[in-house]
Amino acid sequence: MKKKQTLKYIVCDLLSAMLAWGALFVFRKAVLEGSQWSDLFGQIFSDNNFWAGLVLVPAGWLALYTIQGSYRNVLRKARLKELIETLVATLIGVVVIFFVLLLDDQFASYRYHYASFLFLFAVHFTLTYIPRLIITTHTVDSVHERRLGFPTLMIGNGPKALQAYLDLENQEIYSGNLFVGCVEVDGGTGNAMEKIMPCVGNIADLRSIVQKHCIEEVIIALEPAQQQQINSIIQAAATSGDIIIKITPDARDIIVGSIKQDNIFHSTLIVINNRLMPEWQYSTKRLFDIVISMLAMVLLSPVYLVTAIMVKLSSPGPVFYAQERIGYLGRPFKMHKFRSMYVNAEEAGPALSKDDDPRITPFGRFMRKVRLDEIPQFYNVLRGTMSLVGPRPERQFYIDQIVRRAPEYQLLQRVKPGITSWGQVKYGYASNVDEMVERLRYDLLYLDNMSLTTDLKILLYTVLIILQGRGK
Repeated sequence: MKKKQTLKYIVCDLLSAMLAWGALFVFRKAVLEGSQWSDLFGQIFSDNNFWAGLVLVPAGWLALYTIQGSYRNVLRKARLKELIETLVATLIGVVVIFFVLLLDDQFASYRYHYASFLFLFAVHFTLTYIPRLIITTHTVDSVHERRLGFPTLMIGNGPKALQAYLDLENQEIYSGNLFVGCVEVDGGTGNAMEKIMPCVGNIADLRSIVQKHCIEEVIIALEPAQQQQINSIIQAAATSGDIIIKITPDARDIIVGSIKQDNIFHSTLIVINNRLMPEWQYSTKRLFDIVISMLAMVLLSPVYLVTAIMVKLSSPGPVFYAQERIGYLGRPFKMHKFRSMYVNAEEAGPALSKDDDPRITPFGRFMRKVRLDEIPQFYNVLRGTMSLVGPRPERQFYIDQIVRRAPEYQLLQRVKPGITSWGQVKYGYASNVDEMVERLRYDLLYLDNMSLTTDLKILLYTVLIILQGRGK
């Protein structure tokens, strides 16, 4: 359903952009240049700029909408928000088209430029927003009429959970929550939900429950005796998937005015923002990852070749080393590096490297100082299992030890791991679990300050560390 809905928006946006571009040419030829209607279409169809723009301009609009996040959560769009987003995107896109493609055109007066700008803005916005409004309205009506819903999990099975369920079911406008079951939380006084929905597990099973039932929304409804578990439950929910998290407020929240509602007809639930950056920054970050990784792999190809030869000559064994690490939302992946240790360096079991580690080859020691061993990870970034900037991924063996001492480590799995990180820049490599826990505070600080600007600063400091040979 989601893919079909996304395709509807993309097709309508493409057709709207093509029609707006064609309408602009008709307007300019007929109104601004005074061409005769009998010659109008012949002049347009013989213009190479028309055909080039008919391909490139709609592609540019799609790129802008993707960066803006227009094609994410297409089943949860709101009409007012759609209006504002379309206005903003149209303004940005028309300004770019005007300065890149139209400003150099020769007219008798600059008033013709203003007329072209306003015409394109009005036509493009109208042709884009009307189909979007129709699609969004149909979807909203389908949700309200219970023909469309979102798999939802209730965390808690006591009286508060029952009340939250009844509030959602009895609200004036249905919000689309299709409950698959509830999750038991320690400290409860009984199962008030047993006649309403099945109990599908406990908090320890949350990640597998979310994956099994394709959960899109989680509602946390805890009893007063369970409130001390709220932080750990929110952490577990936040790292279980890209899901919407809502929590029932207590009376004090309502009295002091902490609740902000965006729809007066829906139940009073606090929505916890599980997105650390605006959508356009997520899209730009991924685009930046792809472009930089491709450039790095091309420009550094001589370095790859020389390094590979040196690794091969330094000690017997393969050039590359692949090791399983844990990435986004706890998913395992293979991280690639140039081999910097002797073969079978961990035959006695997992062990972190230390200063003067005898397992490291002489050339491996040099590679680590200038981070040469990390450059194969641009391949991981290109594949999407890693990012240029993000917390360093660890093995499950060490994650289990860290989580026992610092459960908040699981929050790092809300983002893709990176080649470099705030922790790497400020603290460096960790040689034991104590240092991993110590480095954690920098990576958590990154989550609180995550932005494109922060990523750029970390990348610049990483380059400085490499040039100074301050790696380990």
